[in-house]
Parts: sequence; structure tokens; C-alpha cells
Amino acid sequence: CSGPLSALTELNAKLQHRIQEFEQSAKEQDREKQALLQEVENRKKQMLSNQTLWRKANLTCKIAIDNLETAELLQGGERKTTKESLAQTSSTITESLMGISRMMSQQVQQRKEAMQTLVNSSRTIRDANEEFKSMSGTIQLGRKLITKYNRRELTDKLLIFLALALFLATVLYIVKKRLFPFL
Repeated sequence: CSGPLSALTELNAKLQHRIQEFEQSAKEQDREKQALLQEVENRKKQMLSNQTLWRKANLTCKIAIDNLETAELLQGGERKTTKESLAQTSSTITESLMGISRMMSQQVQQRKEAMQTLVNSSRTIRDANEEFKSMSGTIQLGRKLITKYNRRELTDKLLIFLALALFLATVLYIVKKRLFPFL
């Protein structure tokens, strides 16, 4: 691979992707499943055994690409490509930063809305508490009045009973004096 580092990374990703596709197709096949799985295992073993060589090859390719880019920079021949890649990288970073900025402003807006909801809830709770206090005072006043009326009712009943007893005593006294004047 003599291309840029991204091409090497892409080749490595394609190789791993192909092995995964091969393994997935082996799992999906019913008739040849065992044979394909055995083949996949063989390929995995082969890949693991060649992994050291693969890493060395990747490292060699990376060094060659870095040397090539260094030589191009020193020669100044391909500055346009470097400037284009820098411009592309900076535009990608700018887009990422703008996305992060949008996400942060959305989070700030959500927090403002949550804060406003909390303020409204707090106000509602405070109003309900004030109303409860005023109702509590009214209920206590009502309780005092009911207690007072109950005492008055008891007093009134006692007075009515005493008046009735006095009336009956008077009626009996008058009846006794008229019917039995000698007693």
C-alpha cells in the first residue's frame, strides 16, 4: 500500500469485514455449516499466525507513507494536496465543533425549560401552602364555634328542663291548692 494512511486503515478494515461476512454466511448455511465453520476457524488461525507479519507490514507501510509525505513536504511539490487535506480536516473539525455547539445549546435550552418548570411548580406549591394555611385557620375557627354552640345547646337544654320542672311544680302546687285546700 503506497497510498495515504487512511487507505491502509481502509484495507485493514475491509479484510476484517470480509472475515466477519464469511463467518456470518457460514452461520447462516445449514447444510455446509460445519465445513464452513471449520474453514472459518482455519482462516482465523491463519490470520492469528500471520498477525505479527501483518503488523510488521502495516508498520512498514505507515513508515513508507510517512517518509513519502515528509519527502513531499520537503520538496514542496504537492503542497496543494496537503493544503486541500488540511482544509478538509479543518472543515471536518469545524463541522464537528458546530455540531457540539448545537448540542450544547439544545442542552442549555432543555435546562432552561426544566428550570422554568421547577419555578412554576414551586410557585404552585407555595400558593397551595398559603391556601392550606388560610383553610386551616378557617377550620380552627369553625371548630371553636361548633364547640361554643354545643356548650350553648347543653346550657339551653338544662335551662329548658329547669323551666319545665318549675312549671310542672307550679301547676302541681296550684292543682293541690284548689283540689285539696285542707292539705
